[in-house]
Amino acid sequence: MHAAGVPAEVPMKFVCTLLVVEDIARARAFYETVLGQTVKFDFGDNVTFAGDFAIHRKSHYRGLIGDLEVARGRNDVELYFEYDDVEAMEKRLDGQAVRFLHKTREQPWRQRVLRVYDPDGYIVEIGESLGHLCYRLSLDGIAEPEIAETVGIPEGMVREGIARYGASKQRGV
Repeated sequence: MHAAGVPAEVPMKFVCTLLVVEDIARARAFYETVLGQTVKFDFGDNVTFAGDFAIHRKSHYRGLIGDLEVARGRNDVELYFEYDDVEAMEKRLDGQAVRFLHKTREQPWRQRVLRVYDPDGYIVEIGESLGHLCYRLSLDGIAEPEIAETVGIPEGMVREGIARYGASKQRGV
């Protein structure tokens, strides 16, 4: 038996996060055109993207849940994407009339991130990967144990990130 009495032979699998949106076409255009996401499935009222998150037209979704009111709080849902050149992404988004929650800033663990709102007010965070962060900090001359402590990850992950990004730079990627 797994937790909560679920039989081991029937494992539960998380599939995706679904955002309820007012205008499916507007939301799809934002994720496809502005953020460069690829549509995996388009069911009309529901669109799933390759990153395994979905958008669903509010008026249709409401019918699926027995016409209950669909309401959300403020700043309580965030989708997280990784893109290693956060400053370049900021410049790209700046030219697309995107509403920023904040532009590029460094988190306490030194990761560079920015946050914008999608057309329905959901927060979208775009941050450099932790591997890239480790590589960037190593280029600043910071030792692996200090990087591990600052970022809050094991030294092995620090070494993997430095090796991965160092190798890709050598290959010109």
